Amino acid sequence: MLYETYQAHTDAWAPFRMIALAAQGMLNQPWPLMAQHPLVRSTAAACEMMARAGMWHDRPVFRIHLAEVAGHRVAVREEVVRRHPFCNLLHFRKEAIDGPAVSEQPRVLVVAPLSGHFATLLRGTVETLLPDHDVYITDWINARNVPLLHGRFDLDDYIDLVAAFIRELRPELNVIAVCQPSVPVLAAVSLLAAEDDPDQPRTLTLMGGPIDTRVNPTKVNLLATSRPLSWFERNVVASVPARYHGAFRRVYPGFLQLAGFMSMNLDRHFMAHVDFFHHLVRGDGESAAATRKFYDEFMSVMDMPADFYLQTVKRVFHDHALPLGTFVSRGRRVEPAAITRTAVLTIEGENDDICAVGQTAAAHALLSGLAPAQKARHVQPQVGHFGVFNGRRWRDEIYPLVRDFIRAQG
Repeated sequence: MLYETYQAHTDAWAPFRMIALAAQGMLNQPWPLMAQHPLVRSTAAACEMMARAGMWHDRPVFRIHLAEVAGHRVAVREEVVRRHPFCNLLHFRKEAIDGPAVSEQPRVLVVAPLSGHFATLLRGTVETLLPDHDVYITDWINARNVPLLHGRFDLDDYIDLVAAFIRELRPELNVIAVCQPSVPVLAAVSLLAAEDDPDQPRTLTLMGGPIDTRVNPTKVNLLATSRPLSWFERNVVASVPARYHGAFRRVYPGFLQLAGFMSMNLDRHFMAHVDFFHHLVRGDGESAAATRKFYDEFMSVMDMPADFYLQTVKRVFHDHALPLGTFVSRGRRVEPAAITRTAVLTIEGENDDICAVGQTAAAHALLSGLAPAQKARHVQPQVGHFGVFNGRRWRDEIYPLVRDFIRAQG
């Protein structure tokens, strides 16, 4: 009944949000003598906050239409190059506008997290990569929209799908795994290496991923290990309501994941909304727009397949299967030591409260088949989890390291 209760609350609140949105539109009109009155502005701001209260379950758009390559503007067009019921492989194709044709660039596959947010959360990551790289991304589908006829999707399916995408984009591919996919992506590359597959990627960058959650455990890690797997199955797994295409599919709902994220920094989110209200009242459109843009993305949530979620909790957080050498996928032992051709870079944030310093770098101890020149580690000062792949420090300080690593290993 968990999902049904949430849906009933959302349905009951919807008319009030619509009324608030209509009132906001009316109050924001340039009424003579009234438009700038403090009471009118305060009421309009309150109406907007009421209209925005809640979550969205539709995938936002990337809104990436232009990039600059070698001093020339190029048009960017999204193109789905491979479809899967649970994920599309999306290509950001570049076409010249006012300059020469775009020359061949290093090909990069960004593996986005299959979590409570859509791949568009990595918009800033993609925008930064585009001038120097041919960029692809895993565009995950909201599990509540995937009909049951497509079957289950678990951690082994994820590993196989990543391996299939790597083969699709051969040769000379560079892979970037952002946060949660670090484990399945490292597993996929390890299995390709064990098979001496000719399509092994050239480089692999692991960013803020839980390779070994025994290192500097965070609140997220402690929560995952404080309860048996059966508790998670009983309390956070729910069935999709009948109104959606994925009716009766078992999922870890996006609204629960978002609630967990927000509870970790509740005071920060509360103050952000207080500041947002004051920006609206003062007419500080630029600051209000920045907050609005962030929460438009942050409050857009998607459901995760329950089988994938529960297997991840068990293998990554309970069993620590990868660092202990017990990770098995479809009867194949995952051994990162088999990797000898894929150079690996790990990146962590000094203030990451989701995946602490040392958890991603633990991969280096497992990569005994790589020479020291094929491995690199970076800890970015003064950034948290999202700052590792988004924002000013990502653009100015972290990205140049990623770019140079990819070039150096070419």
